[in-house]
Amino acid sequence: MEGNQTHEEQLEMIADIRNLMDRSSRFISLSGLSGVVAGSSALIGVAITLWKLNTGRTEWLWDIDLAQQSFLILVALGVLVVALFGGMVLTIKEAKKQGQPTWDKTSRSLVSSLLIPLVSGGLFCVILASRGDAELILPSTLIFYGLSLVSASKYTLEDIRYLGYVELFLGFIAALMVGYGLIFWAVGFGLMHIVYGIYMHMKYNK
Repeated sequence: MEGNQTHEEQLEMIADIRNLMDRSSRFISLSGLSGVVAGSSALIGVAITLWKLNTGRTEWLWDIDLAQQSFLILVALGVLVVALFGGMVLTIKEAKKQGQPTWDKTSRSLVSSLLIPLVSGGLFCVILASRGDAELILPSTLIFYGLSLVSASKYTLEDIRYLGYVELFLGFIAALMVGYGLIFWAVGFGLMHIVYGIYMHMKYNK
């Protein structure tokens, strides 16, 4: 009996050590609800775009006037602000709940891993637009976003890697089905974020 208790205590000690190592090397306070917020805002943005253009195809990227372009840029910026602000607030709240710092070496590494593919993707999309290859912009955003998630998974919860794989898959399919990028964008940034967010919340916030 005494030997069994000692063995159980050793297992608990090993589990505690692994937990401490994870906390020191990974940012594990990402909020699942932030995914729901991001996905919902993306779907609202897509709905506004579909209402404005009255089409699900993406020829509008090169066949709309300046006023429509300005309107869609404002919609995109609005979606980005809501997603980033909502994610930041919910993640900070989750970090405080878990007693984890929100800005340390690990979180800086996480942000760096996210930003490098995202900034590269943004510059690549600017090049596409300048060359008149606008139909590939939406697929490219999915591909580079997927790469950023896979890259960042090293510094946070492993589950985010699988969301990255899904975004990559959708991006490549969208590139093959030019003209329907907005639909794939809605699935990738909207629906998949909501599904992922709900799954993460149920898994880690019981």
